[in-house]
Amino acid sequence: MTGVLEGFALIGAIILVGYVLGRTGILGERADAVLSRLAFFVGAPALLFVTLSQARVTTLVDARSLLSYALASAMILTYVLIARFVMRRPAAETVIGGLCAGYVNAGNLGIPIAVYALGGAQEAAPSMVFQLVVLAPASFVILDLLERRSSGIRVRDAVAPLLNPLVLASAAGVVCAATQWRPPEVVLAPLETLAGLAVPAMLLAFGISLRGAPVPGRSAVRPQLTLIVVLKSFVQPLLAWVVGTAIGLDAHALLAVVVIAALPTAQNVFTYAMRYDRGVMVTRESVLVTTILAVPVVLVAAAVLS
Repeated sequence: MTGVLEGFALIGAIILVGYVLGRTGILGERADAVLSRLAFFVGAPALLFVTLSQARVTTLVDARSLLSYALASAMILTYVLIARFVMRRPAAETVIGGLCAGYVNAGNLGIPIAVYALGGAQEAAPSMVFQLVVLAPASFVILDLLERRSSGIRVRDAVAPLLNPLVLASAAGVVCAATQWRPPEVVLAPLETLAGLAVPAMLLAFGISLRGAPVPGRSAVRPQLTLIVVLKSFVQPLLAWVVGTAIGLDAHALLAVVVIAALPTAQNVFTYAMRYDRGVMVTRESVLVTTILAVPVVLVAAAVLS
């Protein structure tokens, strides 16, 4: 229980610092955009490479991990279908909203919670790897294609999204993990240092963006926000418990898959929304609301299934 609260306290403290910076204007009017771009183009690629290059490939394909992947994908697909064909939302905004519904905060919040509540950071690694290697790159390709199409550039330029720094970093990290090759220290040391700025930059940018933002649920994105919150905060962990029990996961694996599913929308998605300037408001509100709701949901899951 203490680990869960510590994880949420850590993320809340950094967001609060960002909010204060935004209120005082110390970093300027567009500080959130600058920090988001810094995280997207520098910090996040370094973090992806360092994390993925050290991942254990064998842990990525067990029953618990596969269930987590399926649940995240199902939430994203459900949101996309409803938002696009029922709510008639724009395509690029729908992609970002889909990530809000299924992309869990397995990094800066999931890791401390996994350490204290589940016994080790490795419990959060499979979801983080799947999101970084599959969900994020696939979303970038789609968003880049939509961006190019709206700019009048032909779809034949589809190879361009593959040069996205996060896609390249993910690919390089996976190759290193698969071949068990460790870069020389002179290369790895600066990458590890740059990786350290990714999460603080994301959280500070998010905190700054809260300056003057409307109260969640009172803006024009309320219908999308409601759908995201229902899927992310309640349906995903509930399905994790039901399906995990049905397929016979042991007690620890069941607790892990439910806790990971109950994690809130990741701040990474806000960085992506800022980068593509799509779905920024709904992402900001989704991160805030699902983070608040995740506290009681994770605590209940830990108390019932421990």
